[in-house]
Amino acid sequence: MQFKDHKPIFLQIAEHICDDILQGTYPEGERLPSVREYAAEVEVNANTLVRSYDWLSQKDIIFNKRGMGYYVSQGAKENIRQSLREAFFQETLPEFVGQMQKLGITVEEVEQAMKTQS
Repeated sequence: MQFKDHKPIFLQIAEHICDDILQGTYPEGERLPSVREYAAEVEVNANTLVRSYDWLSQKDIIFNKRGMGYYVSQGAKENIRQSLREAFFQETLPEFVGQMQKLGITVEEVEQAMKTQS
């Protein structure tokens, strides 16, 4: 896994797991790889992965069955989507609109570009 400098590694791993849940790699109710397995897979210290799993647990995306491991929570996909939508409208969209204004790009131009991308 390639990491970026601008965000803590444990959050990047958590986001990657969320992406995997949204794509169906880890369905709701299914077990995630153990901390050691996943840490080895992404080549990080197990403590870093524990932080990722703890963060995801706090967001009700995964839960721990004592002695059995971590599982994807029911409703995890919807929790992830809602969180991503909120971030989009609070962070991404204002930045995007600001760029549009700086560059003199109209809504119509964006709509046309979106139609050609689909």
